[in-house]
Amino acid sequence: MPKLPHVSGKDVVRALERMGFSIARQRGSHIVLRRGQSGCVVPDHRELKVGTLAGVLKQAGVDADEFLDALQK
Repeated sequence: MPKLPHVSGKDVVRALERMGFSIARQRGSHIVLRRGQSGCVVPDHRELKVGTLAGVLKQAGVDADEFLDALQK
Protein backbone atom coordinates (compact mmCIF):
# COMPACT_ATOMS: atom_id res chain seq x y z
CA MET A 1 0.00 0.00 0.00
CA PRO A 2 1.45 3.36 -0.97
CA LYS A 3 1.88 6.12 1.56
CA LEU A 4 -1.20 8.31 1.73
CA PRO A 5 -0.68 12.08 1.45
CA HIS A 6 -2.03 14.80 3.70
CA VAL A 7 -4.93 16.30 1.76
CA SER A 8 -7.94 18.46 2.51
CA GLY A 9 -11.49 17.18 2.71
CA LYS A 10 -12.40 19.07 -0.46
CA ASP A 11 -9.57 17.32 -2.35
CA VAL A 12 -10.85 13.93 -1.16
CA VAL A 13 -14.40 14.78 -2.26
CA ARG A 14 -13.13 15.94 -5.66
CA ALA A 15 -11.12 12.74 -6.19
CA LEU A 16 -14.03 10.52 -5.14
CA GLU A 17 -16.36 12.40 -7.50
CA ARG A 18 -13.94 11.58 -10.34
CA MET A 19 -14.34 7.92 -9.34
CA GLY A 20 -18.12 8.02 -9.71
CA PHE A 21 -19.26 9.09 -6.24
CA SER A 22 -21.77 11.92 -5.88
CA ILE A 23 -22.63 14.10 -2.92
CA ALA A 24 -25.79 12.82 -1.28
CA ARG A 25 -25.99 15.36 1.54
CA GLN A 26 -23.99 17.49 3.93
CA ARG A 27 -24.56 18.27 7.57
CA GLY A 28 -22.16 20.70 9.14
CA SER A 29 -18.63 19.75 8.19
CA HIS A 30 -19.41 16.16 7.13
CA ILE A 31 -20.13 15.34 3.50
CA VAL A 32 -21.88 12.07 2.64
CA LEU A 33 -20.98 10.60 -0.76
CA ARG A 34 -22.71 7.66 -2.48
CA ARG A 35 -21.90 5.36 -5.39
CA GLY A 36 -24.58 2.76 -5.87
CA GLN A 37 -25.00 0.97 -2.53
CA SER A 38 -21.62 2.01 -1.13
CA GLY A 39 -21.00 5.32 0.51
CA CYS A 40 -18.69 7.19 2.83
CA VAL A 41 -18.54 10.23 5.08
CA VAL A 42 -15.78 12.76 4.45
CA PRO A 43 -15.03 15.45 7.03
CA ASP A 44 -14.63 18.83 5.35
CA HIS A 45 -11.47 19.80 7.21
CA ARG A 46 -8.45 21.76 6.03
CA GLU A 47 -6.21 18.70 6.40
CA LEU A 48 -7.21 15.09 7.02
CA LYS A 49 -4.97 12.87 9.08
CA VAL A 50 -3.63 9.82 7.27
CA GLY A 51 -5.60 7.43 9.48
CA THR A 52 -8.83 9.32 8.82
CA LEU A 53 -8.19 9.21 5.08
CA ALA A 54 -7.49 5.47 5.27
CA GLY A 55 -10.79 4.99 7.11
CA VAL A 56 -12.70 6.98 4.50
CA LEU A 57 -11.19 4.92 1.68
CA LYS A 58 -11.99 1.66 3.50
CA GLN A 59 -15.55 2.82 4.10
CA ALA A 60 -15.89 3.71 0.40
CA GLY A 61 -14.35 0.42 -0.75
CA VAL A 62 -11.66 2.22 -2.72
CA ASP A 63 -8.06 1.06 -3.16
CA ALA A 64 -5.31 3.53 -2.21
CA ASP A 65 -3.67 3.27 -5.65
CA GLU A 66 -6.99 3.98 -7.35
CA PHE A 67 -7.54 7.00 -5.08
CA LEU A 68 -4.06 8.41 -5.74
CA ASP A 69 -4.63 8.13 -9.51
CA ALA A 70 -7.91 10.05 -9.21
CA LEU A 71 -6.29 12.62 -6.94
CA GLN A 72 -3.59 13.43 -9.51
CA LYS A 73 -6.00 13.92 -12.44
